[in-house]
Amino acid sequence: MKLNQITDNPGSHKTSKRLGRGIGSGKGKTGGRGVKGQKARSGVSIKGFEGGQMPLHMRIPKRGFNNPSRLKFAEINLDNLQTAIDTGKLKAKDVITAEALVAAGVLRRAKDGVRLLGRGALKQAVKVEVAGASKSAIAAVEKAGGSVKVTAPPPEAAPGA
Repeated sequence: MKLNQITDNPGSHKTSKRLGRGIGSGKGKTGGRGVKGQKARSGVSIKGFEGGQMPLHMRIPKRGFNNPSRLKFAEINLDNLQTAIDTGKLKAKDVITAEALVAAGVLRRAKDGVRLLGRGALKQAVKVEVAGASKSAIAAVEKAGGSVKVTAPPPEAAPGA
């Protein structure tokens, strides 16, 4: 192979359209940009600009508060837990933890911890160790003869509440 024989793969390079080269080309005069004005020029960024008037997104009041330090839990319901046990992904006699749920493929990632929710029911006793659990989920697990250990500290009551 010689340097003068090196070429691109066929179809890898698309030739650009020649714009604004006379009316006979079909892309002359305005060059596919419509008519005159700011949008027809190059180097223009006008998204959200309202001609100097205060833009809509700045006129509308802001609401709420997004807490940057809030914990994000991966949620799992009792029916999903029971399905994982029925299909053999989890063993009912083992302690079910966040790591076990991720390793079994029941959850994609544990995030800041796993929160157990109460939809569905359990058929057998299981020991669950999670960062959080709803009251209905704890009641359902204990009704089936199992136990829930919540590892995260309980939320503090707001001052003055």
